[in-house]
Amino acid sequence: MPMIADTAELAAFCQRLSSAPYITVDTEFMREKTYYPQLCLVQLAGPDEARAVDPLAPGMDLAPLFELMANPNVLKVFHAARQDVEIFLHLSGAVPAPLFDTQVAAMVCGFGDSVGYETLASQLAKARIDKSQRFTDWALRPLTEKQIQYALADVTHLRVAYEKLVRKLERNGRLDWLVDEMAELASPDTYRTDPENAWKRLKPRSSSPKFLAVLKELAAWREREAQERDIPRQRMLRDETLMEIAAHHPANVDELARTRGMGKGMVEGRMGTALLEAVKRGLALPEDQIPKPPERVELPRGLGPVVDLLKVLLKMKCDAHGVASKLVANSADIEAIAADDHAEIPALHGWRRDLFGEDALALKHGRLALGFCTDGRKLRLVPMDPVEPQCAPALVEVD
Repeated sequence: MPMIADTAELAAFCQRLSSAPYITVDTEFMREKTYYPQLCLVQLAGPDEARAVDPLAPGMDLAPLFELMANPNVLKVFHAARQDVEIFLHLSGAVPAPLFDTQVAAMVCGFGDSVGYETLASQLAKARIDKSQRFTDWALRPLTEKQIQYALADVTHLRVAYEKLVRKLERNGRLDWLVDEMAELASPDTYRTDPENAWKRLKPRSSSPKFLAVLKELAAWREREAQERDIPRQRMLRDETLMEIAAHHPANVDELARTRGMGKGMVEGRMGTALLEAVKRGLALPEDQIPKPPERVELPRGLGPVVDLLKVLLKMKCDAHGVASKLVANSADIEAIAADDHAEIPALHGWRRDLFGEDALALKHGRLALGFCTDGRKLRLVPMDPVEPQCAPALVEVD
């Protein structure tokens, strides 16, 4: 079936889909030469119909598509939704809603961390995905029938995967587990980069206040320029160059030209002037506006074994309940629990606390222990006497 290439046909198709309880959605885009993704193809499928939409067709108006994406009565189903949602937010100003991410749902259902679409399609839809078109230049026209069919497979098999995942979530009572994750995906703030916070994307090699102040201004300038000119930030100026300038904070063109990655041609023009102005702004930042490096949480001495035990418990509990450990807690969360019973982390709230957090605290305080089953192959939790257990003397004294 040919792509939808005119607005009237798109409007009719979207009207038909507007009565569906859900639609599956995917996009093909290019981003190598732009800051924002260039939308090249949209694939849509309802329970009974699937079509590809050509956003590059002459005169194409995507307003009917954006209206469908905002229809509160139609659930929008994506797999690994973030990049697709970012595109719709950029083009229409709104996040598709309501939405459902099958990658997150699969993590709740025991398919592992960040399961790929091919795996999900294979295991749930018994489909084999043709990988031959994976590196297609989707901006080139005309697209072949093979390319279109490859693209449509990303939404047709997704229907089966979605329906099976929902049934499984309903059976095990875990639909509520998705609430926090879907709320994050539905928030526009998840996809917006504030130039003033662009420095946080970098990995500063110094905690010097002067270095961080200049780096903040340089990164903010680059982000604004990249957004305005729709150029990838690394093509504007590489991270390493920004940090080199921040480290030496040049005061004039000659000093700036000595920066690795810069040349006379670059520094004598508009870019050189802007960079030097950014350096001046950074050096003049009031103390209360100078960014602070992320605080490194140092574990108190002796908690290393506690962290190791909690990691074993996390894997044990997630394996037993068939949920991806990444969704429950990460290494930073484990360290936070080891150091503080009241750490403000997701693992100590809601379903995560029920599944893992409560037992993690009990293990930490000696109310539970880990032991092997009689077969010597599986771990089990062993309740401990509530009386404070007597610990054996440490081989190494801990202050």
